[in-house]
Amino acid sequence: MELDFAPMEGIAGAQFRRAHRACFSGVDRYYMPFLSPTRDHVWTPRELRNVSPEVNEGVPVVPQLLTRQAGDFLWAAGELAAMGYEEVNLNLGCPSGTVVAKGKGAGMLADPEGLDRFLEEIFAGAPVKISIKTRLGMEDPEEFHRLLEIFSKYPVALLIVHPRVRADYYRHPVRREAFTLATERLSCPLCYNGGLVTAEDCARTAAEFPELRGLMVGQGLLANPALARQVRGGPPVRREELREFHDRLYETYLRDFASGRNTVFHMKELWSYLIRMFDGGEKLFKQIKKAQDTESYEGAVERIFATLPLRENADWEK
Repeated sequence: MELDFAPMEGIAGAQFRRAHRACFSGVDRYYMPFLSPTRDHVWTPRELRNVSPEVNEGVPVVPQLLTRQAGDFLWAAGELAAMGYEEVNLNLGCPSGTVVAKGKGAGMLADPEGLDRFLEEIFAGAPVKISIKTRLGMEDPEEFHRLLEIFSKYPVALLIVHPRVRADYYRHPVRREAFTLATERLSCPLCYNGGLVTAEDCARTAAEFPELRGLMVGQGLLANPALARQVRGGPPVRREELREFHDRLYETYLRDFASGRNTVFHMKELWSYLIRMFDGGEKLFKQIKKAQDTESYEGAVERIFATLPLRENADWEK
């Protein structure tokens, strides 16, 4: 079964993907945080720093698009095809209030007929394969029945289902029973996403849904970068390789951002997950959160790696 890295906005950019790929095995594909094409049909410098083949060399990546305009999707798909990409992922899952208010992401699920027209146009004109990442609906899991009817009409390369509705955000437990509908009614390849934070979660889901092509993991891999390797029967993360991963990413940020303050800001978000791999890390994590410069940040990180016991699995009770 394949294992994909979820498109974690704000963390899993090109620098992160390269560092993770260099240090850890087991991930088949990294789905990029979404690109949002506009009617101007021009990539921003920030988007190019994430999507250009040069910054993703050696890393198997799939770009993700967030838009409600078929013309904008097709322009972006054409540009990505010209860069050498063979698949583009459509984001129908983002629950953000600002995204949904614009009718994008999970907001597109509120208008099934409009979604159907959108899919008809992009599948007719896209020069690449199209995969879809979706939720069950906006408010009620019963909405998934109609969505499955729509998805079944198109040659979806892979349907990635996060079995929550938009109203659940990430708080409500995943609705595993609803995912079964997809396995019963669709012939396209399926991927399960949501609530997979340990190797046991992944093994249980793979056993429950043996017809799956793959699993998509996000937060679990941010906390435990070796999780995909563990799922495949490999060893848990070692202190030395976790430190190598941290240092490689940190030094890349320092070089690319040319700002210690900006680098520390980005590393803090990652540490909100990584700290779960260390016993008794609450006090030192507070020091990381308070750090305003590289000196105080590096001191706290040094103390974490030098003094705290490393766990085999992330602690999700924190």
